[in-house]
Amino acid sequence: MTRPLLLGGVLLAALAVSLGVAVAFGSASVDIGDVYHVLVYRLGLGGLEAPDQTVHRIVWDLRMPRVLAAMLVGGGLSIIGVAMQTLVRNPLAEPYLLGISSGASAGASLFYLGFLPAVIARTFSMPVAAFLGGLLAITIVYLVARGRSGISVARLLLAGVAMSAMMASVTSFITLASPEPDKLRAILFWLLGSLSGMRWEMLIAPTIVTAFGLVALVALARPLDAMLVGEEPAQSLGVRVEVAKKALIGLAALVTGTLVAISGAIGFVGLIVPHAVRMLVGVPHRKLVPLSFLAGAFFLVWADLFARSVLPTELPVGVVTALCGVPFFLFLLRRSAYSFG
Repeated sequence: MTRPLLLGGVLLAALAVSLGVAVAFGSASVDIGDVYHVLVYRLGLGGLEAPDQTVHRIVWDLRMPRVLAAMLVGGGLSIIGVAMQTLVRNPLAEPYLLGISSGASAGASLFYLGFLPAVIARTFSMPVAAFLGGLLAITIVYLVARGRSGISVARLLLAGVAMSAMMASVTSFITLASPEPDKLRAILFWLLGSLSGMRWEMLIAPTIVTAFGLVALVALARPLDAMLVGEEPAQSLGVRVEVAKKALIGLAALVTGTLVAISGAIGFVGLIVPHAVRMLVGVPHRKLVPLSFLAGAFFLVWADLFARSVLPTELPVGVVTALCGVPFFLFLLRRSAYSFG
């Protein structure tokens, strides 16, 4: 059995176990056997008797949507991290590089804290406002980076950094100007990343968008492999580099904006997971993309479990990913055997 297949099998098994553990633990613990009983019953995979109503509500209605959201967000951010690192050929790239996260945060803050006109506020919801904020940010970055000869990667990076700083300043101004302390605390918690309050209907759009992103990046595996070498070698191999750039930017905006809209800004997942998987299986994207999805899902499930169980008060999961991500990434950079590309 090859290493990628072995790693994929291990990650799938680990995800199945992690799902049961993450659903079982919380403010009211549930036996892990009851968790799988509810899952088998709901999926109709066996002729089991109906589980206890209280256990069923805790497992299926309250915790399962949150754990699945963690898998979607972790996996989605990881595969977009792979795409961004390849697009700019920079190991420090991640999904929020192009200002999408900051734009989404600014849009959500404007909506939640009541700074949008009443006519618009009645039409939107916070996820829609966050998505439109991210879309506005990436549109401006794209227009700045586009030139006569195509999209300049250097200009794209600089415009993304500038847009992130500007949108972060807008968010800071909005939160400081808010007259309602309770709303201010809630939006700050969301901006640091939170998966609390998830419901089944909130998972529909992220599931569709993340699945589309996963399939699209696997289909683009060959162009991504070629672009990692350089634009000119990729063109000589028949890759339409400018078309691929536009596709990757659009895909990053769609997936990241949708995920930020439900979870807030969760950093470092798309930065460290692709590096860890690349160390194990190499750079071919046909292997790297799906394995990064599984590894990112596994990582964020456990980060969220830690965030809601380590203290009496729940931590923002973005704080946990940063605390894990920074030391791990520094460790990766120190490894003499590690190289990008």
